[in-house]
Amino acid sequence: MGSNVSSPPVIGVTTYLEQSKFGLWDTPAAVLARGYLDGVVNGGGVPVLLPPVGEVTADLLSRVDGLIVAGGADVDPVHYGADRAPETGPPRPDRDHTEHVLIEAALANGVPLLAVCRGMQLLNVVLGGTLHQHLPDNVGNTDHLPAPGVFGQVGVKVLPDSRLSAIMGSDVDVHCHHHQSIDTLGAGLVSVAWAGDGVVEAVELAEPEFVLGVQWHPEENGADSRLFEALVNATRGTR
Repeated sequence: MGSNVSSPPVIGVTTYLEQSKFGLWDTPAAVLARGYLDGVVNGGGVPVLLPPVGEVTADLLSRVDGLIVAGGADVDPVHYGADRAPETGPPRPDRDHTEHVLIEAALANGVPLLAVCRGMQLLNVVLGGTLHQHLPDNVGNTDHLPAPGVFGQVGVKVLPDSRLSAIMGSDVDVHCHHHQSIDTLGAGLVSVAWAGDGVVEAVELAEPEFVLGVQWHPEENGADSRLFEALVNATRGTR
């Protein structure tokens, strides 16, 4: 893996690539909410950004000890064989391609993986699953995305004896911002947490590898770094 046993684990985090304003500049930039970085640091790791640029290959993951696939735009439904719904956002082929390669490499090489929101959805798609393209059509509410830029506060029940329950317990209140969700599960994935309306809020793969997806945004709760710490701890057995 990317660092020696005595140094803090290096955690790669995928990023947005957006037109951004900072200082005197208005320019395309790789950007990421700081909460991801603080979560990794508070969990005992060192974050490095993995933007969707250049020729991305599986070898990139030989430089890091763990991987976080961050939230972001809707996954292009072409990747799960569906027609585009009117509510589905414009395609982002840069992120879809880069993160697909990184997820496949992490799964193939036993790199501990935490997939967040869009990341969980893409993990499901990479493994052959499908998505609901607009949750209000399925559950009849907007609890998971009250308004653009506004996080929903959602109570989640966690499956006993799951990896997630060992980290978070049986009940957790989370920050959600998603209008899509898992429909058919990908190969090997197990649903391990649900909102009150039945929406799948977390998935994981069986032991021994650490592969965990959460539909919520753990980076929004700076007081709780348990998921980031669990990822960092999982890397220590793979170094």
